[in-house]
Amino acid sequence: MTRGLIIGKFLPVHLGHLALIRFAAQQCDELIVSMSYRLDDPIDYLLRYAWLCEIIKDDTRIKVFKMADNFDREELPLDERTKGWAEIIDKVYPKIHMLFSSEEYGAPFAQHLGAENIIFDQQRISVPISASLIRADPFRYWKFIPQVVRPYFVKKICIYGPESTGKSTLAIALAKRFNTTFVPEVAREFLITNDFTVEDIVAIGIAHEVRLKQQALHANKVLFCDTDVITTQIYSKYYLNVVPEILYTLENRTVYNHYFLLDIDVPWVEDGLRDLGHKREEMFSIFKQELDRRSMMYTLLRGSHSERMQQIEHWVIQNLKLQPDH
Repeated sequence: MTRGLIIGKFLPVHLGHLALIRFAAQQCDELIVSMSYRLDDPIDYLLRYAWLCEIIKDDTRIKVFKMADNFDREELPLDERTKGWAEIIDKVYPKIHMLFSSEEYGAPFAQHLGAENIIFDQQRISVPISASLIRADPFRYWKFIPQVVRPYFVKKICIYGPESTGKSTLAIALAKRFNTTFVPEVAREFLITNDFTVEDIVAIGIAHEVRLKQQALHANKVLFCDTDVITTQIYSKYYLNVVPEILYTLENRTVYNHYFLLDIDVPWVEDGLRDLGHKREEMFSIFKQELDRRSMMYTLLRGSHSERMQQIEHWVIQNLKLQPDH
């Protein structure tokens, strides 16, 4: 059996890495992909490991492992440095016959391993990308980021505020304008009246998180979200006088890049579910207080639907450097 080895940090894994992995897998019977990590890496190592496992899950020839990078001595000359690598690899993995890389370390590292050195696309001509370029400007190099990795870089925008302020209309219109997806107000898929239970509230919170993850997989750089779990907390407190602890757990698992708080200076529209038209000022105050209490960054939107749309478009263009899909 011929066994190959690829090492790397995969910060993040990109199409260049995948081209190398596919090339190497064709040259040997078994391929070990060894992901090194440090706890202070800019991207969590468990997430990077999960990405790699998901990407290669259908190829049984490829084995992905993670290895703590607590042995590398960057101050040493390359030959001595790679000798230290080889000593660790020999202890951790079975005999390596072929080393695959696109880096200058390949020759001395392979020699110390007693393996054949195989260089792939060292000039990065076939896939002109690096992980550092992606980290610096992910949107510019979006096409080089695998589908499973893209949600990490997607910017999430929350359209937030009390009922009948145009959140759903804006989320749909913005998704179309920027050629991306949106997360709908999941509560409307569960409720037909405001006579609901704590169990209903929990189900809504969980479903919102699931939908957000699903839509992020298909988002084109930005994801517009119609409400959030803070909204679910507010209505749970208002109607049931209790907020299930899981809603705070769900909140802590999702970070939005910006909030747009919609004011109540638009007509209130009856739709069969809304019943707080007589308490608009009170509810707006509650929504605003929840953002202020968390020291959230947000933009207050007033005016007509088209004026609100223009304000959000301008913010996305200026802050995310994205252009609408004309």
